[in-house]
Amino acid sequence: MILLLVVSAVTFAIFFLLPRMVGQSADQLAQQYIGKSPTKADILAVKHNLGLDQPVYVQYWHFIKGIVVGASYDLGPTTAHCDAPCFGYSFKTHQAVWPELTSRIPVTLSLAAGAAVLWLVSGVAVGVISALKPRSLFDRAFMGVALAGVSLPMFFTGSLAILLFRYKIPIFGDTYVPFTENPAQWANTLFPAWCSLALLYSAIYARLTRSGMMETMNEDFIRTARAKGLREGKVVVRHGLRAALTPIITVFGMDLGLLLGGAVITEHVFSLHGVGAYAVQGITDNDLPLILGVTLLAAFFVVVANLLVDLLYAAADPRVRLS
Repeated sequence: MILLLVVSAVTFAIFFLLPRMVGQSADQLAQQYIGKSPTKADILAVKHNLGLDQPVYVQYWHFIKGIVVGASYDLGPTTAHCDAPCFGYSFKTHQAVWPELTSRIPVTLSLAAGAAVLWLVSGVAVGVISALKPRSLFDRAFMGVALAGVSLPMFFTGSLAILLFRYKIPIFGDTYVPFTENPAQWANTLFPAWCSLALLYSAIYARLTRSGMMETMNEDFIRTARAKGLREGKVVVRHGLRAALTPIITVFGMDLGLLLGGAVITEHVFSLHGVGAYAVQGITDNDLPLILGVTLLAAFFVVVANLLVDLLYAAADPRVRLS
């Protein structure tokens, strides 16, 4: 909670305090949300409605209070009430931020969950096989693919996947369908995005798994397990891989938390209306409540992911429980 409060304060200061520190007045900030040739009365009205005529610390207090107990916003001719948790109203569309975020979270969650399963399974499997057969043809080939996956940007691999699987070989849909409506169509639409995103991340996990396994398989407890007569598969999975999972769990928690906060480029390339697309909309329109809401949501997911990672350490590595 304290970390989220710090993130909210820093983000709020970036968008509401720094402009004033570099010389931008409240009138200039309000003028961005009016249009061409505004009158002085228009500027004063918008500045009052958006609360820009108040000190920054008062604006921040109203924002935090709105998250806890809700808030009322003067939209000019009408007054709108925003129930808790209230992340503010859009300066451009006058729509509440929180309902927009909650309606877009399932899209981003679907994208992140499917891609995470693909990159975790493929990356760890390739890393284990490469570690068991170092400098073999398989190792060199897949590490080369991993290097290409890390090097190629998402807008290239995503556009290539769209070209191949939606135009050249039209076997996947291009309109997102919620999982609750049609699970098969949901997976069919998201599969190219999953593969493109998994290619980027699985390369990192393959290299991490390979280096961790090569180090772990030379430890004394691995030789002891073999000396006891355990089957090689059991030695690799229960002793070698389990001990090498700690850095993978750490990176996976961070990656998944950031993705749940919005996979910006992937959603933009595949025209998915998720949290990342909402962030792009806020940045394009200079709509500060949208950006602030997405930032806090991303920070929440990162904090939760780190907490889960700490809990998974003990399950993955017995040495953590002993310490």
